[in-house]
Amino acid sequence: MSDLPAATQRSRVRVPLRFGDGYRVDAELVTFHGLVDGQEHLAVVLGDPAPGTVPLVRLHSECLTGDVFGSARCDCGPQLREAVERIAERGGVLLYLRQEGRGIGLYNKLDAYALQDQGLDTYAANAALGLPEDARDYTAAAQMLQALGIAELDLLSNNPDKADQLRDLGIDVGNRVPTGVFTTAHNVRYLRAKVLQTQHTLPLGELTELGVG
Repeated sequence: MSDLPAATQRSRVRVPLRFGDGYRVDAELVTFHGLVDGQEHLAVVLGDPAPGTVPLVRLHSECLTGDVFGSARCDCGPQLREAVERIAERGGVLLYLRQEGRGIGLYNKLDAYALQDQGLDTYAANAALGLPEDARDYTAAAQMLQALGIAELDLLSNNPDKADQLRDLGIDVGNRVPTGVFTTAHNVRYLRAKVLQTQHTLPLGELTELGVG
């Protein structure tokens, strides 16, 4: 482990999760003291890893529009739903990180959407607003993992930056496990931009064929 400021578990509570498609699972939600960014990040502990295996972990950045309202402009809601089930099956943790809009906040994200409607991609829209392409820092996530006693994991993510940052912070990331591809007519340009700009592991050929509906 690197010399991270120590975070501690603040509380743990059992919560039954229920999804709109009927999927149900019981989870344990964990809150923390001492996170470096002062945000109210949450760990969702699901299932039990088999002996001799490492937990499956996802770092999921909060997306109000996708997670709550089912926005088709991103793939966040379907990724969250998929991650909960896959982690519950194998055993592990979903870290729900309060980093709306890749760290720029909800209002700025909606401003960026307006620029995307004028033809800019998601990263160019952020730049046009004078904002970073991706402002997320995963130091707090590494603190949370440390507080949970997790030093080694497989990461459920298409984003190589998440794995790189965790490794730099002293977390042993074994495999990076890709998520599914959740394409709509409204998010295909967004998904293509993630592949081309930040090397997300998504099938570019399939996204090209779909085009914008």
